[in-house]
Amino acid sequence: MLNIILMGPPGAGKGTQAVDIVDEFHIPHISTGDMFRENISKGTELGRKAKEIIDRGDLVPDDITVAMVKDRLSKDDCANGYLLDGFPRTIPQAEALKALGEEIGRPVNTVIDISVPDQVLIERIAGRRVCPKCGASYNVNTMKPSVEGICDRCGAELIQRKDDNAESFAVRLKNYYESTQPLLDYYKKAGLLHPFNGVGNPADLKKEIIELLRGLE
Repeated sequence: MLNIILMGPPGAGKGTQAVDIVDEFHIPHISTGDMFRENISKGTELGRKAKEIIDRGDLVPDDITVAMVKDRLSKDDCANGYLLDGFPRTIPQAEALKALGEEIGRPVNTVIDISVPDQVLIERIAGRRVCPKCGASYNVNTMKPSVEGICDRCGAELIQRKDDNAESFAVRLKNYYESTQPLLDYYKKAGLLHPFNGVGNPADLKKEIIELLRGLE
């Protein structure tokens, strides 16, 4: 069983690899953003609490986020594994995830980290286009879709995220290094971390990651 966390700075190619991993191993791709949207749209108690906080412009506290993660990982489609993307972002969240994973019998057992130099990330981010429907990622310079502006997977029109610009990206990268990168040491000490070089052909990276995961099944 593969209970995976996918890590890496913004622009490292996590979205592309996430799609390939969940397709290959038939496990759900879980992101905190998706969980918030689902709970808010369904009007759950957690969703209502989160919406009130978000509408005030504040950050959702860890206890609400962790409760949503616990609820999501407890669902039947996670029985044979899952891929977590975007969570945890801090050491306290990682410790909470460890506790809830043990509680529900679905602990994280693999952490994939994709590393890319800052200059490459900056070049990538300007050319990135994403599918708002299925989440697939492309790049106008290095990984073009078969038809310009159209997703190969589902046919939706690709978009450029509002925060995919130099100013917003600099802030995101700073936040990543300050809060999220320490998690690499945390998971390395736990013996769960598997680092990958994200520079180069995404297909080659996919092959390397899939080969590792096959060996861990």
